[in-house]
Amino acid sequence: MTVPKPGKAMAAEQREKLIALLEKRFRENMGRHRGLDWAAIGKRLESSPAKLWSLGEMERTGGEPDVVGRDKATGDYVFVDCSAQSPEGRTGLCYDRQALDSRKEFKPKGNAVDTAAAMGVEILGEEEYRELQTLGEFDTKSSSWVKTPAEFRKLGGALFCDRRFGRVFVYHNGAQSYYSGRAFRASVRV
Repeated sequence: MTVPKPGKAMAAEQREKLIALLEKRFRENMGRHRGLDWAAIGKRLESSPAKLWSLGEMERTGGEPDVVGRDKATGDYVFVDCSAQSPEGRTGLCYDRQALDSRKEFKPKGNAVDTAAAMGVEILGEEEYRELQTLGEFDTKSSSWVKTPAEFRKLGGALFCDRRFGRVFVYHNGAQSYYSGRAFRASVRV
């Protein structure tokens, strides 16, 4: 599926295909969103072109977004990357711009924070990542950058998570590091 660059509207056919794909994924994975109704979610998507575009970007980069809940305070539906492994279209990224600029050689193709902003999505925090892991087993062969607290970044590090041996682990790395098996998982509220 071809998704337009930020600021451009998706063609009607693209919107319809993406909504149909999201509905199919929703119906195939009911355990992720018990008690939620697709009709209401579909209406919200149809009236949110910018959010739908962001979901298209999540899909284009391999995230396989799906609804994982609803924010009780705002009523927003929460979509999260539910691909089994960290999204392949977002690998090879260091953590943020500062980390990218600090590399003198062998620079990665970009950074997770700027990529997420360009997609109109939020990088999952550690707690959101742990909540996702209650819905299945994700990142059993990969890892995902997670939102890193400022006090850690000031020291040069960034956090990432994965699932090994039936447990979720949180680690640290230099923010300038990047790997072919590490990307980031994101969320969008619609």
